[in-house]
Amino acid sequence: MLIHPTLDKLRALKLEGFVRGLEEQRGHADVESLGFEERLGLLVDREMSDREQHRLVRRLRNARLRQSSCLEDVDFRHPRGLDRSLVLALGTCGWIREHLNVLIVGATGTGKSYLACALAHRACMEGYTALYLRVPRLLADLAAARGDGRYGKLLHSLAKVDLLVLDDWGLARLDAAERQDLLEIMEDRYQLRSTIMASQLPVEAWHEIIGNPTVADAVLDRLVNNAYSISLTGGSMRRKLTSLTQTDPAKV
Repeated sequence: MLIHPTLDKLRALKLEGFVRGLEEQRGHADVESLGFEERLGLLVDREMSDREQHRLVRRLRNARLRQSSCLEDVDFRHPRGLDRSLVLALGTCGWIREHLNVLIVGATGTGKSYLACALAHRACMEGYTALYLRVPRLLADLAAARGDGRYGKLLHSLAKVDLLVLDDWGLARLDAAERQDLLEIMEDRYQLRSTIMASQLPVEAWHEIIGNPTVADAVLDRLVNNAYSISLTGGSMRRKLTSLTQTDPAKV
């Protein structure tokens, strides 16, 4: 039997995993001992595995994570108040299924962005969509979108993401338009999607950063009251890494 026309038809049907699986089977003599249903099952499994891998790669690419990080590499030895049991619990992604939030606060260099990206990476691994954004850049993009007619479309795209990571929150006090932008984002996501907010400022200071008391109450009610809170302490992880590099590169 000529196999090439069959392979061409499988490629035309975009069954690339099936094609690779079939070519691999033809290279193993012991496969002949398997029945038709068993070989077909292996090919279907290969196609499903390949498709899921492609979906994962696409989710990670679309997430635009600032750092290549994963929960397995989180350093719990550095004294910074990081609760291992809480992080491992968050790694199950149950909080995303329940549409809860995570607040990560701490000084510069304590690992806020790394942890946020690690949680987003785990979310992608579990089949959720994620998106990493720095708040200053997001607010600038929303201001530009308001001027060129993309505002509604941009808000809609943010609302659809399963896990939105907002980093560098609270670097500057919000103006009236920025307050409204933040409220719209939180309103669209409340009890429907999950958000990670990372900031150098403690949660108690967020009210002042938002500015208007009424809007601040509305934003924080949707963000804080249904959230896990992680407060990182201690010195900068960047200084620790630099010190290790300078003293003994093999330890990094």
